[in-house]
Amino acid sequence: MTVITKQAVNPTAHLTPADIELLGIELDAIRQDILDSRGESDAAYIRKVVDVQRKLELGSRAVLIASIFPPAWVLGTVGLSVAKILENMEIGHNVMHGQWDWMRDSKIHSTTWEWDNASTADGWKHSHNEIHHTYTNIVGKDNDLGYGIMRVDEDQRWIPMYLAQPLWNFINACFFEYGIAAYDLELGKNLAVPKEKRSEQFKENARKTLRKIRKQATKDYLVHPALSIPTGSFLPTLAANFTANVVRNVWSHSVIMCGHFPEGVETFEKKSIPDNETRGEWYLRQMLGSANISGSKFMHLMTGNLSHQIEHHLFPDLPSNRYAEVAPKVKALFDKYDLHYHEASLPAQVYSAWHKVVRLSLPNGWLATTTPTNAPQQLALLYKMTTGGPKVRRAAQARLQQQARRLETAA
Repeated sequence: MTVITKQAVNPTAHLTPADIELLGIELDAIRQDILDSRGESDAAYIRKVVDVQRKLELGSRAVLIASIFPPAWVLGTVGLSVAKILENMEIGHNVMHGQWDWMRDSKIHSTTWEWDNASTADGWKHSHNEIHHTYTNIVGKDNDLGYGIMRVDEDQRWIPMYLAQPLWNFINACFFEYGIAAYDLELGKNLAVPKEKRSEQFKENARKTLRKIRKQATKDYLVHPALSIPTGSFLPTLAANFTANVVRNVWSHSVIMCGHFPEGVETFEKKSIPDNETRGEWYLRQMLGSANISGSKFMHLMTGNLSHQIEHHLFPDLPSNRYAEVAPKVKALFDKYDLHYHEASLPAQVYSAWHKVVRLSLPNGWLATTTPTNAPQQLALLYKMTTGGPKVRRAAQARLQQQARRLETAA
């Protein structure tokens, strides 16, 4: 979907500035109700999740000491995968958002938490809390849209390099924690600068990240496998830790992709966002730029309640266990203001997000105009666009868009 301001029908055109500000006031009231009602039951919830996660990780690592036996390997690997997902999603992500700072517990506080991940807490909080949540889905400002390696909007000029973006996205999913660490460092931009001109801040952040990666790798790929040497399980334990990290990475990547990248989620132009964006306008952008995942309580837990991505983006500092409670109230406001509440099952959202990755890896209109009958001609056209220069690509792109418009008219 193209940026919202260039669509034939703007889904917010019916809203007046007064409507938008009233919407903001109503959302503020929902937020305040939760802030005023936080209490012991919320604190007990997060402490229980932390306790379960730590016991699950410890128990799984103990089982893996005997991982030379296949049942122990499977049980330990599954347990460790779940423990790592819980630590990253429901605990680490939400603790570092400050959702539990009101408890004044130094063990569960945004200023002291360091998560089981390659990226540092400080680096992640800057790129995620400050940048992503402020500039959500603004093309060119929110690097969570495609992580700087993918085409994310039809208005972005297509070049042959984007044909590989499904592959880059798959690789990024498997090694997501390292992709996020590089993203937090703005590694591509900083490495493009001559070494002598790189900022001291970047160098210091890079040193911290490398220390963090070394610490994580030592724990998972040296210390824990070494404990298994007496049982002859060094290599199986090493493989189990690697597998658990990949499972955690793919799951986290999938959940995050579902939050902002499925078809129908809106993106925004930088120039369309005023410098003095109001609270109501910011709220509206979060509502249109996020998507939810429907499912069970266990699924919500395993996503870190990012299955309630709309509610999370509206209220990133509220306790995650309360998102299910506010979701019906938020949905009622969507209905009241005639806005689309984007929600679907996990398989549907994953499919939609990957469909968009593939669709935007190709020239605009190519996928929509390709059928089994004309596939050879379409592949020939794609080859011509890939090997030709900008003038060839522009002419072919115009032809594709003309074909797509004819199909839309016929439909």
